[in-house]
Amino acid sequence: MDAPKTSPFPLAACAEMLWRDRPIEWRAARLKEMGFGVGLWNWPEHDLNKLEATGATFTIMNGYLTGRLTDDDGAAELLRTARETARIGRRLGVQRLNLHGTGLGDGGLPVQPIEVVTGAMWLKARETLCRIVDMAEEEDVIFTLENLNLPVDHPGVPFGRAEDTLALVSSVDHPRLRLNLDLYHAQIGEGNLIELCRRCLPWIGEIQVADVPGRYEPGTGEINWNGIAKALNAMGYCGPIGMEAWAAGDPEAALEAFRAAFTI
Repeated sequence: MDAPKTSPFPLAACAEMLWRDRPIEWRAARLKEMGFGVGLWNWPEHDLNKLEATGATFTIMNGYLTGRLTDDDGAAELLRTARETARIGRRLGVQRLNLHGTGLGDGGLPVQPIEVVTGAMWLKARETLCRIVDMAEEEDVIFTLENLNLPVDHPGVPFGRAEDTLALVSSVDHPRLRLNLDLYHAQIGEGNLIELCRRCLPWIGEIQVADVPGRYEPGTGEINWNGIAKALNAMGYCGPIGMEAWAAGDPEAALEAFRAAFTI
């Protein structure tokens, strides 16, 4: 009898996007029961004591509350709230703390949209990330920088394309700063996902997934997720895969579809 197939990747899911009528601690506990790690967004919205009590493995969480990479005032605010968040992350055992080019507000829109990213902004962003790395060393945490799509969900976010986040993270080239490579966003903005993963491989801290269009679980859209899983396995990636997606129907069915897509 053939051995049952398993996923070569640790799998997690964003608790914020599933069972939205249930308390967040219930969602975290259910994900743990189903064998998934737990992704979170902003910690001030939750009861930390209740989250701790679930015993869940928290894989990723927003790593800042306010701030941006591109200017002095924004960088100072980003560093301040990222340090505060790092301490919460350590308390919950969060494995990675996630950053964006600028703070996101209602509907994922940037608090301060930037239509043209100048050379000076690039230099400031790299300097800010170097300061983040220094702080991450002090706090003993790991940060990731996430790509976001501009055409559909996040117009006006600087450094949104995966090629931009790769350029920044690879130039800093430090183990305390990794890529959160979101393939949902990359499919909308860039495509060529397997080759993108190959280029980003040395700097990936986590890969996030949702199908296109709709941002639902794997199997609901156009992306060949099992093909991507096989390619990732062949290139030696064995890090986490996180589903940051809405459920098209039953959340548990969505999670099982996600698990199946990344089982080889």
